[in-house]
Amino acid sequence: MTIKAEKKKSANRLAINMAIALVLGLIAGAGCIALRENLISGGQANVWKSINDIFFQDITAEGANHAFGIFYILGQMFINSLQLVIIPMVFTSIALAMCRISDTRKLGRISYKTILNFIIMYAGALILAGIVGMTIYKLGLFDVKVGNGLQAAAGTTGTNPLLVLVNAVPNNIAAAFSDNGKVLSIVFLAVCVGLAIHVMGDKVTVLKKLMEEINEIVTVILSFIITKFGPFAIFVLITRTFAIYGIEHLKPAAVYVAAAVCTLLFFLVFGYALFIALATKLNPIPFIKKIAKVSVFGFSTSSSAATLPLNTKTTVEELGVSEEIASFTLPLGMTVNMNGTAIMQVIAAIFIAGSAGYNMDISTITVIALLALIASVGTPAAPGAGAIILFTVLTGMGFTNDAALLAYSLILAINRPIEMLVTSLNVVGDSAAAIAVAKSENMLDEEVYNN
Repeated sequence: MTIKAEKKKSANRLAINMAIALVLGLIAGAGCIALRENLISGGQANVWKSINDIFFQDITAEGANHAFGIFYILGQMFINSLQLVIIPMVFTSIALAMCRISDTRKLGRISYKTILNFIIMYAGALILAGIVGMTIYKLGLFDVKVGNGLQAAAGTTGTNPLLVLVNAVPNNIAAAFSDNGKVLSIVFLAVCVGLAIHVMGDKVTVLKKLMEEINEIVTVILSFIITKFGPFAIFVLITRTFAIYGIEHLKPAAVYVAAAVCTLLFFLVFGYALFIALATKLNPIPFIKKIAKVSVFGFSTSSSAATLPLNTKTTVEELGVSEEIASFTLPLGMTVNMNGTAIMQVIAAIFIAGSAGYNMDISTITVIALLALIASVGTPAAPGAGAIILFTVLTGMGFTNDAALLAYSLILAINRPIEMLVTSLNVVGDSAAAIAVAKSENMLDEEVYNN
């Protein structure tokens, strides 16, 4: 069997295993929800507490000193093992991409086309979210009373979204490399180093060789982790996510949950397919089939950063994108291309405004969309970050009365499953942009894409 055939067989096997793990995780999670509700309604809350302590409890939470949290530990070990190499992978990938692009004008074109494709997808996502949110608001379905004993979120403060531009240029190189939340700073440093090596040419050989070897080591490690432990981790993460949420958290804001999920799924299935068809003139069906496992992995981990290795592997080996393009576009997209986050933030902001009594019109929704765009660019590629950054949009709009804070607290309580779906959109969008850029530069292997 050829190496190419072996890779294809391995990719198919991984996709099947991930799909099985997803289904089993959803079934197990639903079973845990049913068991939880049954035990609590039957006056056996202590039994559920014991089960939760053994399997699902976050052992870092206050009062969880004696909990086992088996599923939490396994899930966090897997995510930590992926995040461990995010900084070296992003830095070496982008720096080497800068070195490999020998034509400076070509580098400029790739950068321009990458950003342009990100903006096009953002525009489509925000327009769709605005239409859905405004329609539901006009129908009065966001008039939800949220004062069911929820307390306003404490310790959450808004910041100016434009700070993302300031923070992109680090003032301490050691601090940038020691914090997974400063990926945008790493992108800036990698571009600077890569361009400097490009200008110096053969004068720099040791550092370039070192970065190539680090990149190869990281790729091997991540390939092993994803292939051997990915499906099991997906089962653990999804089961725990659904097991720790009770029905009482979902009832008050069922309309928001339904609106956000339906909009996200629509854009995931049809939005990106339309983008591929229009931007590249390619059949979007192979893209949808091959990127599915990346979407499932993103859904399970709820982290664009953790999904980057699998996304890179799939985009290059199965979708035919040149490694030169993928190693630049995907890490950059992980930090600035957050279509799913933008959709969630627009619909959530409209829900909060509607439930808190604020009047909404087209101009207000336009401002919300722009703030969501800026805030999304600065959203860390980590689980749960989107809902926290949402407070920036609310502060910018002045949605800060007691009812708005209560609604925001409700979003924090129920948003975990939605954040998982948001990540699926974010990572799929990065791959779609890479395909569009590669196609325009004649650096897409269409035979591999269509195979």
